[in-house]
Amino acid sequence: MPAQSDERPNPDSLLAVISKEEAEKRRGNLKIFLGMCPGVGKTFTMLQAARVEQANGRDVVIGYVETHGRKETEALVEGLAKIPRRLVEYRGLRLEEMDLDALLERRPHLAVVDELAHSNAPGSRHPKRYQDVEELLEAGIDVFTTLNVQHIESRTDTVQQITGAPVQETVPDRFVDLAEIEVIDLSAEDLLKRLSEGKVYIPDRARAAALHFFREGNLRALREIVLRLAAEKAGKDVHEYMQLMHVLGPWKTGHRLMVAVSASPFSEPLIRWTRRLADSLGCPWVAAYVESIHPLSTEEEARLGHHLDLVRRLGGEVATATDDDLVCGLVRVARQHNVTQIVFGKPGGRGLLNRLRSHSLLDRLARESGEIDLHIVRVEGEAKPARSPNRWHLVESPGSSYGVTAAVVFGLSFLNLALHHWLGSRSIGLIYLLAIVLLALFVGRGPVLFAAFLSAVLWDFFFLSPRFTLGVFGFDNGIMVGTYLVVALVLGQFIARARAQEKAERRREQRVTALYLLTQELSSATVMDDIVSRVVEHVGRTFHAEVAFFLANPMEKGLYSVPHWASSFRVSEREVAVARWAFENVRPSGRFTDNLPLSQGHYIPLVSSGNAVGVLGVRFLEEKTLTFDQKTLLQACANQIALVVDRQNLCEVAEHSRLAAESERLSQTLLNSISHEMRTPLAVITAAVSSLPAESRRKLGSEEVYLEEIASASTRMNRLVENLLDMARLSSGHFKLKKEWCDGKDLVNATLRDTEKELKGREVEVRVSSDLPLVRIDFPLVQQALTNLLLNAAMHTPPATPVALTVEEDRSRQEMVVRVSDRGPGLGPDGGSHLFDKFYRGSGAPPGGTGLGLSIVKGVVEAHGGRVEAANRPGGGAVFSLFFPLERVPEAAASTKG
Repeated sequence: MPAQSDERPNPDSLLAVISKEEAEKRRGNLKIFLGMCPGVGKTFTMLQAARVEQANGRDVVIGYVETHGRKETEALVEGLAKIPRRLVEYRGLRLEEMDLDALLERRPHLAVVDELAHSNAPGSRHPKRYQDVEELLEAGIDVFTTLNVQHIESRTDTVQQITGAPVQETVPDRFVDLAEIEVIDLSAEDLLKRLSEGKVYIPDRARAAALHFFREGNLRALREIVLRLAAEKAGKDVHEYMQLMHVLGPWKTGHRLMVAVSASPFSEPLIRWTRRLADSLGCPWVAAYVESIHPLSTEEEARLGHHLDLVRRLGGEVATATDDDLVCGLVRVARQHNVTQIVFGKPGGRGLLNRLRSHSLLDRLARESGEIDLHIVRVEGEAKPARSPNRWHLVESPGSSYGVTAAVVFGLSFLNLALHHWLGSRSIGLIYLLAIVLLALFVGRGPVLFAAFLSAVLWDFFFLSPRFTLGVFGFDNGIMVGTYLVVALVLGQFIARARAQEKAERRREQRVTALYLLTQELSSATVMDDIVSRVVEHVGRTFHAEVAFFLANPMEKGLYSVPHWASSFRVSEREVAVARWAFENVRPSGRFTDNLPLSQGHYIPLVSSGNAVGVLGVRFLEEKTLTFDQKTLLQACANQIALVVDRQNLCEVAEHSRLAAESERLSQTLLNSISHEMRTPLAVITAAVSSLPAESRRKLGSEEVYLEEIASASTRMNRLVENLLDMARLSSGHFKLKKEWCDGKDLVNATLRDTEKELKGREVEVRVSSDLPLVRIDFPLVQQALTNLLLNAAMHTPPATPVALTVEEDRSRQEMVVRVSDRGPGLGPDGGSHLFDKFYRGSGAPPGGTGLGLSIVKGVVEAHGGRVEAANRPGGGAVFSLFFPLERVPEAAASTKG
């Protein structure tokens, strides 16, 4: 095994690991209790661990825990400090969320936060709970949380394919990578047993779950995904530790393959062979390309780019290194990535030189790889051996360089002929040698070697005795010419190699400088327009190209059909389609790719956390081909741009949520204030009109009609104020229902009395089931909701249009169903998708009203744990259905009804 001092770690990888370690020291620690699906015991185990931490003297607080009514879980909650949940009102529905601000103010040592993938209610500071957890971690608070594997972003598609169930809530893989993982493992048989015993869902839901998501095959597949993910996470942790501590691997804790990739046409089948082997072993794999100091030809660059793209498509990781020694570069990459097996192509070259070189490579690789195993593979279809590359690169320089070299050597020979009278032959040899050194600074390796041989011949012919004859005569002349040739060749080779290294370093410096300048420019950009403008300017200047910047459309979950206004590349509809393909498939497309290569532009998806946030389109003004260096730099720029765009999107979402929450708060304050201010004068007017004695009314005569108008307007105004007050109460989230056992018939009769005047002239069909049980509701609130429905039917239908009111019991769902139907124009083309929004009024609504009636209906019903549905009625009209859950009637209430 080679000395460890020769194996230096990759500085970029080491810096990344150290930066991560430093960041983790400042952050709180995150521990995820990971399970394959609901019911495996994640919350139970998390609470057990939290109680152990509390017993060890740590301050433990529950930020949010969902016990789902399980007694064993509720028992573990007892004795742990809790932060009261924050109430959020959304479309009349009161939602409970974790109070992040209160938790940050409390600053415990450890916060317990259940259901990491949960989506917060609109108006919250962060749209996702994992972002709340991220803020807790940034504040230095440790967090325990739970997560099911289907919510991890990279596993979502696989789980959906296995179970057939769509996954709406996801957590980025980068967030999971930061955490300590504890797998809560349970066999499929044990979980199904728990399901049948009612420990996961209630019996009705348990039976449905067993027939769909909780099938034994699904559970076995999900369990395998969880265990594999945990193993991969452990492998990454080991890899980072080895890099940080400069431990030279491999540590054979699991299989990890690496295939050597080059511009050879036989690399492609070698890549596919490695992929098949990795699948059979169930392990990750890496493709390593060692970049030498010598540039590739156009054909080789295109072939290499195709190979690396193939690696990414097949799910492999690409690792590159720079080294003129192939074996050293491969071994270094293998040790940095903790590779256990290297896949290398079996040499197939002919000729003695190729065989000796191939054997030398294999021998050195076998010797220097140490504990790493080797697979020497002869790829299928290799009928003819690959042509050996020109190792000496004699033809890398143009023919003009050889012409210039010959002219310099002949010109120097004529000068030496003139000086020969004063200089000896040995001095002239030194002049030739000086010329070789100077030529090596300006021409390539081939012309330098040509100059060495040509100058040796001319020196022998013109200046060594016997002169004007070819051939080395005498031992002294032989030693002198031989030494000259060796020194000239070594010096020329060394200087040419140094120039090649200088060019390679200059190329790398240009890449690093371009990335640094891009990062510096984007760091000070605060709005999306500024970010796009700087990207277009920087990329256009760096690549001498026109740039089109497409942003993702969050509303349609696609790409905007036109590029950003700051773009300098004016694209056609065809180019937009190419950019959309790159966005949807998350793969480069357009020119210089295998996907739609006839396009004018080269399109790169901007990917952050596994999701495309936009597309960068580049049309090169001069380049006929895209070199490997340019492609690598462009991809690196795209990765950096994607991170900045994603960060800006998150900032805009957070700001929008903050403004929405503030707007909601102000509207509720104004609504509450106005409602109370209006109620007092209305009460005075109503009382004054109603208290007028009959004698005074008779004296008014025909003017008594004005009193009736005042009374009617007061009643209408009072109802409006009642709606405003009810909406304010529902939106505040601080009111409590005053439930009591009621008879559905009493509810209907009271509502019809209140709406008798508004429904006058209409046929009202009432059907109430005779065996309707008692229902436990807040009678005044539900009556108000039902009144609003009847008034809504009266307002939005022509006069004399019949209205139907039915109340019945749905025994299968244990619900009381109240329906109000009419024969009016119906809900419109949009199906009434905004009917229950506050202050929403349809385009054809008659004048009057505030658009709060249906919103109050929804809020009241959902506050009772029910739901509201609206649909078009067969034959014309609309039907509104209210569903109230039925509770078990106590004996006292039942006897009262009897």
